[in-house]
Amino acid sequence: MADTLPAVLPDWLGWWSSTDYDVARTLLQRGFGALYALAFWGALRQFRPLLGEHGIATVPRFVQRTHWRDGPSLFRLRYSDRLLVTVAWCGVLLGVSVVVGLPQAGPWWVPALVFLVLWWCYLSLVNVGQTFYAFGWETLLCEAGFLVAFLGSDAVGVPLVTILAVRWLLFRLEHGAGLIKWRGDRAWRDLTALYYHHETQPLPGPFSWHAHHLPRWWHRFEVVGTHVSQLLVPYLLFLPQPFPSVAAAVFVLTQGWLVLTGNFAWLNWATIVLALGVVDDGTWAWLGGLVGLPDGGAGAAGVGARAAGVGAGAAGAPLAPLAFVIAVSAVALLLLVLSVRPALNLASRNQRMNASFEPFRLVNAYGAFGSVTRHRDEVAVEGTLDQDPGPGGWTEYEFRGKPGPTDRRPPQVAPYHLRLDWLMWFLPLGHSSRWFTVFLRRLLEADPATLRLLRHDPFGGRRPVAVRAVLYRYRYTTPDERRRTGDWWVRQRLHLAVDPVRLVDGQLVDGRAAG
Repeated sequence: MADTLPAVLPDWLGWWSSTDYDVARTLLQRGFGALYALAFWGALRQFRPLLGEHGIATVPRFVQRTHWRDGPSLFRLRYSDRLLVTVAWCGVLLGVSVVVGLPQAGPWWVPALVFLVLWWCYLSLVNVGQTFYAFGWETLLCEAGFLVAFLGSDAVGVPLVTILAVRWLLFRLEHGAGLIKWRGDRAWRDLTALYYHHETQPLPGPFSWHAHHLPRWWHRFEVVGTHVSQLLVPYLLFLPQPFPSVAAAVFVLTQGWLVLTGNFAWLNWATIVLALGVVDDGTWAWLGGLVGLPDGGAGAAGVGARAAGVGAGAAGAPLAPLAFVIAVSAVALLLLVLSVRPALNLASRNQRMNASFEPFRLVNAYGAFGSVTRHRDEVAVEGTLDQDPGPGGWTEYEFRGKPGPTDRRPPQVAPYHLRLDWLMWFLPLGHSSRWFTVFLRRLLEADPATLRLLRHDPFGGRRPVAVRAVLYRYRYTTPDERRRTGDWWVRQRLHLAVDPVRLVDGQLVDGRAAG
């Protein structure tokens, strides 16, 4: 056949395509299809009030002062809220199509095309998303989506070079996080970091209070486990099976603990999907045998080439179309070249965290929480309907995820990403707050789209006379305080973070007459 690799190729080419990772391919494709659908759904709900035509940090203004090479994006050609909605809905539908397996049932180029469209559309959001999209898991979703595009469909064997690229991504993700911790805050080296983390992390979850109150010996054990899983275990990914599968089990367990004790958008879930994507079919069959699944579990879990009824080559894998081999090989060579700077970054004492070295975000650097905050300071936003309010005349806006009222249990929001809430956590740390002034203006305007980002508008859509920001110091209640009061938090007012402001003739003015 002219368009396929002949079965008489030398044995040394037998490594190229395999049936040993059919389950891994299924999990990678459907897992990231689901994450893309979720990410685009989040864009439908949040992008316009944050970055749209009348958003807090509008895309049209951003593209006017930046260049295409700073971040290629469909929205540099033209932006409108209507186009954004169209792109986001396409992303949701394409992601769902992958989850149900429609593209995978066609030729190899169909899932490749679907994932490349998902990658380009989401990259277009990230590259104009400014501070609201400046998170490591945005870049991770872009890189993983591009990579998964070259896993093929059920009609071809799984390219081993793509599985190796998945291992390389997982290594950078885990090892980068471990190195940034070891090189960063002393608390990671003296094993005390988890004394603080569960309380001071950006968005605590429902079980974070309980995790914080575990014995200190457990917190030290957590840190040791973190170092082992991120500094040592990732090297197992470069060894033959079953070592990568063992590493995957460690990653799934550690990431699962993070899922239970925090809200880190889809970071943990993406890492879990990548970890499952390095497990071979033999391991799945063994695990299936342990729980009594028929055929060792491989038949129940795998949707692969062996069920597709196509011809097989010398290695037992379906014959690979020549175009597929050329495309995957070219991509592998490109990723190899682009991996040089991220690899050097891992070895550098000045390691960069969550960094991209080229605008298409194909091979990146990862790592977070190199430093651990010891105290939790929160900015509370308050408004008033009174022209001259007294001390009790201010009412607090309530956010969906970040701590507010002390009796409210931290909610579970991940893998959904609350972008405004995350940015509010950064404010007391001294990060750029230019967007916050516009946010206050939108509250004074009672902008409906902005108010929908919040959990509760205390004024029922009416325009407040003035708004202000107050800085509080938060800590978890002790178990005894929790029993007596029912509260999850104790907070102490520190000072006004932003003096009262009013909106007069479209301009923000000093509102201290209102408080």
